[in-house]
Amino acid sequence: MEKFTRVQGKTVPLNRADVDTDQIIPAKYLKRIERTGFGEFAFETWRKDPAFVLNDAAYDGARIMVTGPNFGCGSSREHAPWALEDMGLRVVIAPSFADIFRNNCAKIGLLTVVLSQEDCDFLVARAEEHPEAELVVDLEAQTVSTPDGGFVRSFDIDPFVKYTLLEGLDSVALTLLEEDKIRDFETQRPSLYPQTAAS
Repeated sequence: MEKFTRVQGKTVPLNRADVDTDQIIPAKYLKRIERTGFGEFAFETWRKDPAFVLNDAAYDGARIMVTGPNFGCGSSREHAPWALEDMGLRVVIAPSFADIFRNNCAKIGLLTVVLSQEDCDFLVARAEEHPEAELVVDLEAQTVSTPDGGFVRSFDIDPFVKYTLLEGLDSVALTLLEEDKIRDFETQRPSLYPQTAAS
């Protein structure tokens, strides 16, 4: 997966609480076997409303989303983070997230940032009033800020998740870091056991 260091860009404000994974990506698309191509179907039901924020061309190209509490609740489908990533998002900021959703995001390099409700309300209002205004998310420094430095907030993140995001390591890449140890183990396996590596 792509390394995450720092993102600067427009913010799309999704001013809703309890956004569930079925709203993010409807269940009828879960039979697809690819991990890509879900972005065009994200928030499909809500997009039928012309006034829905993602239908506003002013937010095209936004890399950051600010939303309400309990984002990503509902089912554990991995397709929800895939859809958000396929939309071009790299960061979702909210007062809280569903735990499984947050873990699924970390596995694909989509950063979830928890800020206070007050800070999220401010960022939503700012993006609604000034769609062109940019936000800076710095993972190394663990900060969310405006480019002029007028707004700066720190956020917490699990050290291991931070490491994997900075290094661009998904589960497969993490396993491959131990490739030499795996190979050594396999060469010492007694022949009566099944072989799990190509000879």
